[in-house]
Amino acid sequence: MYTLTTTEFALRLAAGAGCGALIGIERQWRARMAGLRTNALVAAGATLFVLYSVAVGDTGSPTRVASYVVSGIGFLGAGVILRDGFKVRGLNTAATLWCSAAIGVLAASGQFTFTGLATATVVVIHLLGRPLGRLIDHDVPDADEDLQAQHHRHRPEQSHRPPAPERGRPLGASHHRPLSRPRA
Repeated sequence: MYTLTTTEFALRLAAGAGCGALIGIERQWRARMAGLRTNALVAAGATLFVLYSVAVGDTGSPTRVASYVVSGIGFLGAGVILRDGFKVRGLNTAATLWCSAAIGVLAASGQFTFTGLATATVVVIHLLGRPLGRLIDHDVPDADEDLQAQHHRHRPEQSHRPPAPERGRPLGASHHRPLSRPRA
């Protein structure tokens, strides 16, 4: 039976939290929802869950606990995804938290080379993915601009006409009653 030493426990935990913090520094620098503390805590939490199973000596438990970390982080990720009209925000943040948890699991396994490679990969994806995505997006014409241009070409009589005033109210009158006057 394998016994985890305190030094090994601390080293694995420091690797997990440190690598999560490295990812978080990049996110914090870009002013994203989940920054330094969140990514470091997610990675440290995943590391701790797996280290617990190693510390108690259950040989099949670390991989089982790792699978629970994957599903558990899904709930955390779902909480950061927001819908704003037709836009969905937070998908990148949720994916980053998922990667931070995976890096924590790798650190708990003691595979420090793999942990470092995974951390570098996530940071490089963030650093290079944004400019590359913008470069690709600039090559595609904006569909909204095309629709607006077509609208103005086909209906020029309505493009410069000011809105008509409401019936019964003088132009510029408020649509709301003043707050000080009680309703009749």
